[in-house]
Amino acid sequence: MSFDRVFPPASIPGRLLHWLLCSLVCRLGCNLAAKRRPPARLSRALSICLLSLLPLVAEAQSIRLLRDADIEHGLAELAQPVLQAAGLNPRRVRILVVDDSGFNAFVIDQRAIFVNYGLILKAETPEMLQAVLAHEAAHITNGHIGRRGQNARSASTAAGFGTALALLAAAAGGGEAAFGIAVGTQSSALRSFLSHTRAEEASADRSALAFLTRAGINPEGMVALHRIFAGQEVLGSAHQDPYMRSHPLTRDRIRAAEAYVASLGPGARPGSEPGAVNSPDAAYWLARVKGKLSAFTRAPSWSKRRLQSEGYADVKRMRAAIVHHRQNDLAGARREMQALLGARPQDAFYHELWGQILYENRRWSEAEAAFGRAAALAPNEPLILSGLGRAQLSSGRPGAALVTMEKARDLDFRNATLLRDMSLAYAQTKQSGMAALVTAERYALQGRLKDAGPHAQRATGLLPNGSPAWRRAQDVLIAFEQDEKRKKK
Repeated sequence: MSFDRVFPPASIPGRLLHWLLCSLVCRLGCNLAAKRRPPARLSRALSICLLSLLPLVAEAQSIRLLRDADIEHGLAELAQPVLQAAGLNPRRVRILVVDDSGFNAFVIDQRAIFVNYGLILKAETPEMLQAVLAHEAAHITNGHIGRRGQNARSASTAAGFGTALALLAAAAGGGEAAFGIAVGTQSSALRSFLSHTRAEEASADRSALAFLTRAGINPEGMVALHRIFAGQEVLGSAHQDPYMRSHPLTRDRIRAAEAYVASLGPGARPGSEPGAVNSPDAAYWLARVKGKLSAFTRAPSWSKRRLQSEGYADVKRMRAAIVHHRQNDLAGARREMQALLGARPQDAFYHELWGQILYENRRWSEAEAAFGRAAALAPNEPLILSGLGRAQLSSGRPGAALVTMEKARDLDFRNATLLRDMSLAYAQTKQSGMAALVTAERYALQGRLKDAGPHAQRATGLLPNGSPAWRRAQDVLIAFEQDEKRKKK
């Protein structure tokens, strides 16, 4: 598991950091809104430097994503039937975890659903978590995101410093532009912008309930989710859950969900037949996701006390191995992982976990072997490939590391940690131009265009004129120059 900071920490207070960020992106949004057809190169540059800022919609001063192949795979398994029922391609909509213990989830474009790890840990059944995913998917399919463009400008005007960031992101595999909105601030205007209207919430509820039913998932999960927040509408915003503030809940919505479930009747309601239980696969993946998340985010003593209550033998061993690892007990972690891999030798994600444990204990060769086995079992999993490349680099094989890392980057360009490792590998192989390029792209991904510019300028001077890498450097350089011009206005 790795922590990928969406916006870097600053030496100034978080609220001031957000004020500065919001002012910058607000001005950028206004400039883009004034142009009907931005230059193609500018579109590509914006896609590079801004896509990773999407999660700033969360109410955090400087948020991080929790990137873990196993957890993202488990969430994808839970989301697949819901997304298919919603008419969305599960391969194109990713479920990403935000490193925040609060209860919240949100969407800001058609490519990802963001879920706080706190919400996942609070989900008592897979149906509850799938209800959240269905609700957020409904905001995508019902077009609620696209209608926010005008609302963003209003929120900006009302607050004086809100934010509206228009993104021109190259569609995957093509040159056409797609439109999305990303925002990030703690102002009341932002909450107004992020918050769905009551009409949108009611519409998303109706669609979500239909998606769940169509997918064969008991819609009681939606009712259970609503009941968690029952009564919060009478609380002040400071005492409400973030999810409540951005997803206004009313008694009418609770009654509507209950009425929908009742209207299905016991015989027609998925999972309500006599003796029916939760989907075994869904229950397993929720337990595995929660088990790994809690093992890494809770205190080891907390996890240790709850090991005996874990119902899945492999998840229990995984949690025990992580506890030993976090307590600097490599021998204990090795014992648990050997037993785990003996029971599940074809599980790529458990091999990856073992690779992470070995890597963090500076066992480079062993880590490379573990990551290599994981990559052989899941050759197109970018986070596993990223880990293998890092282990190869630490083992003194930068050339092999670059081959692995380039494949990982092609599959997931939003991994800033991967770009950092690639810059080291390029430097060790005397490819200064490429080292400068990926450093520029990494800074751009983090929103640090002022830092990205000099590296992009250096890269353009070192790379062959007109080459694909040179054009990538030009994209970042153009974005940097446009940003500097905006600052002078």
